[in-house]
Amino acid sequence: MKRFISEQMVEYLERRNTEYVFGLCGHTLIGFLDALSRSRKIKYISFRNEQLAAMAADGYARIKKKAGVVLCHLGPGLANAVTGVANASFDSIPMVVIAGDVPRYYYGKHPHQEVNLHSDASQYEILKPIVKRVWRIDDAEALPEILDKAFRLAESGRPGPVLISIPMDVFSTEIEEELFARTFKDSFETIKPALAPSAAKAIAKKLIEAKNPVIHAGGGILLAEASMELQKLIEFLDIPVSRTLMGQGCISDTHPLMLGQTGFWGIEFTHRFTANADVLLGLGTRFAEADSSSWYTGVTFDMNKTEFLQIDIDPAEIGRNYPVAIGAIADLKLALTQILEEAKILLPEGIDRPELRKIIKVNRTQFKESNIEISEDGRFPMTPQRILKDVKAVIPEDAIIFTDVGWNKNGVAQQFDITIPGTIHHSSGLATMGFGGSALIGGKLAAPDKVVLTLVGDGGFGVNPGALATAVEQNIPVVWVVMNNSAFGTIAGLEYANYKTKFGTVFTMPDGKPYSPNWAEVAKAYGVDAIKIKSADDFKPELKKAISCNKPYLLDVPMENIVVPTPGCWNINDIYIPKPGIVNGKLLKNEKGEYQPPNHSVSHK
Repeated sequence: MKRFISEQMVEYLERRNTEYVFGLCGHTLIGFLDALSRSRKIKYISFRNEQLAAMAADGYARIKKKAGVVLCHLGPGLANAVTGVANASFDSIPMVVIAGDVPRYYYGKHPHQEVNLHSDASQYEILKPIVKRVWRIDDAEALPEILDKAFRLAESGRPGPVLISIPMDVFSTEIEEELFARTFKDSFETIKPALAPSAAKAIAKKLIEAKNPVIHAGGGILLAEASMELQKLIEFLDIPVSRTLMGQGCISDTHPLMLGQTGFWGIEFTHRFTANADVLLGLGTRFAEADSSSWYTGVTFDMNKTEFLQIDIDPAEIGRNYPVAIGAIADLKLALTQILEEAKILLPEGIDRPELRKIIKVNRTQFKESNIEISEDGRFPMTPQRILKDVKAVIPEDAIIFTDVGWNKNGVAQQFDITIPGTIHHSSGLATMGFGGSALIGGKLAAPDKVVLTLVGDGGFGVNPGALATAVEQNIPVVWVVMNNSAFGTIAGLEYANYKTKFGTVFTMPDGKPYSPNWAEVAKAYGVDAIKIKSADDFKPELKKAISCNKPYLLDVPMENIVVPTPGCWNINDIYIPKPGIVNGKLLKNEKGEYQPPNHSVSHK
């Protein structure tokens, strides 16, 4: 029997247990929306901008570990979605984008909103550089098979977005139900690869024989849900763990073997271990620039002292930035289990390093104590450290936090302890302003029983506050904490440090006075309960109220623009103001044959 493709697509999504479709309407989509309106299993979440829809789908996927589904119109709709899709791509988040397109019989005739500057009906080229695969549906009968391929590709290997560009006439085309028969038989999961037994044994042997081993954990640990496996391995061999920004929460930040974050916004103490390790095992990390202090030798890592081992699900990442003695492709959950099994065979009694744990504890305590004064400071506008302290005191331990870009991300990753895996979510690869303010919508839909909030700067929130409307329409009880310093604070700090000016980075009136929209009043206009904080002591009780009211709520929190401490290096500083001993982003040795990185450290006082 023949039926509309739109109807059969909705049934397909239902079989995949798709709970939500995030999107924005357009004339190319109304056939699909009609079919979706009759679904009893899928809820359509409408946004005022496709970027917001994509970021909400991203937030949902981070919690659910399955592809978020985005629906968008052709041309400007797909173009608006680019930033949200790219954000998911750079952070390895699975997503399936379904975009309406011009009717097939109008290809090349330049119908309304067709993208055709270089070839006919070529809108799929917009996302081609940032997704794992694109499909344009020219043959309606091929769609069922492509749906299976799209979801499998998005969710397997290194996860990421894919695009299916569907001409609007295809949605209204009738095809035989039999063509969807294969989708009833195709499994929805792909079995992930384990380590070769020889590799597991070799890695275990390297870790056991090392004098100063370190495990460096990235976001891949969380994507693989391998936190428990990592913790079991490090506790058996007493190996300290450093982490990337995306690796926050891989194990508790308070674990006795957790060194802390590396890189520009890392912790100086952490670098003493990572830069002097004799063996370092990188797990699910790209050894990205910010996490690796621009790869300056001897700052965060040192290939002259360290033998690198690396395990990743993506073969393109193995050995990309540091040479590896052992490089392996594997799912980290399986790989860490195998390495532990081999370690128990090679050394049944394990390893005990009580002095190591003592050193970590002492240094962590010193770092915490260095922040006490400023985190308890009652000045107003508030210090960012005081905001974080009060947030930590109010929210439950299992609350889910989405950060954005600036102090709310870099300072949080450095100074805010996360104790439960999967409860903190950053935009890292693309570092997109506006991520937190919309991703929390998807996060709350994925975890309705959890407290979900975003820590977002006024710059990031101001990029697109339209998610407020969706939260009201759908009655999604999330909390926005707008850390408002009337500036693009991080860039203001970088510019001032290098050029002693903040031109173009702070928000001011023509007379030079600071300017900021009253975000609380803006939120109220949308129908969101909101308050503008008037003193440091008001914030904590108002946050408690926001969480307990079980409604969308926004707190506009005036904040002093204090620069996040930066114990690592970032080459951009040395591009702005060239320094001796650096050529083309590489450190040169001094007359003593030593690497001497420039001092970029910024105090928080």
